[in-house]
Amino acid sequence: MSAVPVELSAAPGAPGPAPAGRACAAPAPAVPASAVPASAVPASAVPASTVPELAVLYRGPLASCNYDCPYCPFAKRRDPPELLAADRAALTRFTDWVTATADTRLSVLFTPWGEGLTRRWYREALVSLSHLPHVARVVIQTNLAARVEWLADADPTRAALWTTYHPGQVARERFLARCARLVELGVRFSVGVVGLPEHLAEARALRAALPPEVYLWVNAAEGRRYTAAEEATWTALDPLFGYSVRPHPSLGRPCHAGETAISVRGDGTVRRCHFVDTPIGNLYDGSWRAALRPRACVNATCDCHIGYVHLKPLGLRDVFAGGLLERVPAAWPEG
Repeated sequence: MSAVPVELSAAPGAPGPAPAGRACAAPAPAVPASAVPASAVPASAVPASTVPELAVLYRGPLASCNYDCPYCPFAKRRDPPELLAADRAALTRFTDWVTATADTRLSVLFTPWGEGLTRRWYREALVSLSHLPHVARVVIQTNLAARVEWLADADPTRAALWTTYHPGQVARERFLARCARLVELGVRFSVGVVGLPEHLAEARALRAALPPEVYLWVNAAEGRRYTAAEEATWTALDPLFGYSVRPHPSLGRPCHAGETAISVRGDGTVRRCHFVDTPIGNLYDGSWRAALRPRACVNATCDCHIGYVHLKPLGLRDVFAGGLLERVPAAWPEG
């Protein structure tokens, strides 16, 4: 496996089932199966220069969200107690696997269908995983509705957040207060908005209020075609908006997905990414190891950041080196 760019130095830096804006949809999550013990080689037994690196995008059964965004299919959805219990069990099983898999340098991005940080088990998972020596980064996508004081117990050089601001769901001042606390805690994070016309004034106000070192990204709205003038307007806020505004041809193009990045469901099923449904193995029987290899994309296009960031021809792993999972460019702030 080739290296996934990681950065261990601290830097201050959606509800969302995935990055808001483009649908970023994937097949429905599976309920976890019975546990199978995971085995591992102690990290101390593996020379540092030969430790492979792997980015893992995890999505369990959780689908509930406390927001009511009109562009999100999971708005104001409530999960029944049995599904919440299944999600918690699946997450525990996954964190146990991460803990045991010490022969691989892991970076973890939680991409829940709903809002994870309103659930205690996601907060506990980020804290515990941030203290593992073989975990380079642990990140979750969040709407930042939950308080962030719990992050004081996390390692700020490893824990990070991918946050999304949803105008109409939370007061800007409240969201900014959460961001200010993250800066005080030294937790790295990015902030995003969906590029809808009705969000533009709020997005501009948000950018003006955020510290310069916090990257503000903009996701193109699902199904919206942007004029050149509109694209320029949003690019003034996010210099990388052009990557989101149009789908990327991907069929037959080489991708890191399935080689140094994988997608994992609650039952441990491993796929190359969230957008290719064919399984390539399972975490809990060890079959994922033999499945990792260079692969070409089988989809015609890729229009979601957590997918196209791994397309090799785009070179976005260099653009986001050191902040790949939390969506922070290496050269930010510019200049």
